[in-house]
Amino acid sequence: MRRSGKINFLAQGDKYRIYILFVVIFGFMSIFAPKFFSVFNFTTILNAIAMNATVAIGFTVVMICGQLDLSIGTVITFAGCLTLGLQPLLGFPGSIAVAVLGGALVGFLNGILVAKAKINSFIVTLGTMTILQGAIYQYSGGNSISVTTDEAFAISDFLQVSLLPLLTPRILITLILVVAVEFMLRRTRAGRNFYIVGGNRNTAWLAGINTDRYLIGAFVLSSVMAAIGGVVSVLVSTAATLKLGEISLMYVISATIIGGTAMSGGKGGVLRSVIAILSLEMLYTGIILFGLGNEVKIFFAGLILAYVVLYEAYATYRHEKNLGQRPELMKELATRLSTKEKKLLGSRGA
Repeated sequence: MRRSGKINFLAQGDKYRIYILFVVIFGFMSIFAPKFFSVFNFTTILNAIAMNATVAIGFTVVMICGQLDLSIGTVITFAGCLTLGLQPLLGFPGSIAVAVLGGALVGFLNGILVAKAKINSFIVTLGTMTILQGAIYQYSGGNSISVTTDEAFAISDFLQVSLLPLLTPRILITLILVVAVEFMLRRTRAGRNFYIVGGNRNTAWLAGINTDRYLIGAFVLSSVMAAIGGVVSVLVSTAATLKLGEISLMYVISATIIGGTAMSGGKGGVLRSVIAILSLEMLYTGIILFGLGNEVKIFFAGLILAYVVLYEAYATYRHEKNLGQRPELMKELATRLSTKEKKLLGSRGA
């Protein structure tokens, strides 16, 4: 009984680990980090995570389907370069539309190759990432792209103005997208089907779910969210550098796994991924406020990534070990074996 209670406690701790981590980091930094607990600092943190939080929305859905999308970082940069590069020709509305559609096309190609051609998503998106990197350098000539018009500065100022405490239009866009996709996953049949596809693709097919359609949809959503993240980011900064999405891939992967999304699929949530990104950013901000150097931030990032890799390996091992087991039958079997052992010992004693 005591062992069962301990296992249940650990299971609950694992289930809510990201909320526990958030509270611990928030509490520690608020008490000990100088100038951490302020509206200005929290607003700065929320603005800083806006791009990666947006990207994590679609990436989480891909991982729920049991796949990976390594191209999100280059899609961010690709969309950012298109937004500013085409602005003189199409204006901001036209260049933004082309950038988002370009992201959707990349996601569609990824999805087709994974779902229809049955190529591993790691290989497909690694190839897409490499091709896009070449296209970006070809398009930009290896240089950053910037726009210095009055319209560009006006849009930048609007996206950063405080509508309410802790809330700017940039943050509001991310919140709307997070709530919309989280609601879709939790409250709609289509959303639940993503979990079924990720949990067991064959079972999903037998249940009448068009698994190919959901896989393609997940990759399109991932690339569209990455494109939106890149578009909003360059609209704020009015410049698109070739390293815009460089660190986003590992950041988003780490946060998504820490947030509880399993690489094996069928488990996770967008809100948890965003809270994980927020927790990591609070940790990094606290390190800076303590006066520690960037090398300390890199060290902690490495520790977190190592934890993520080890934990995911352990979770996969535990999942495979328990695959096909039914706890109530295992308990009954253990009881029967124990009874047999007692009878055997009794007969020997007689």
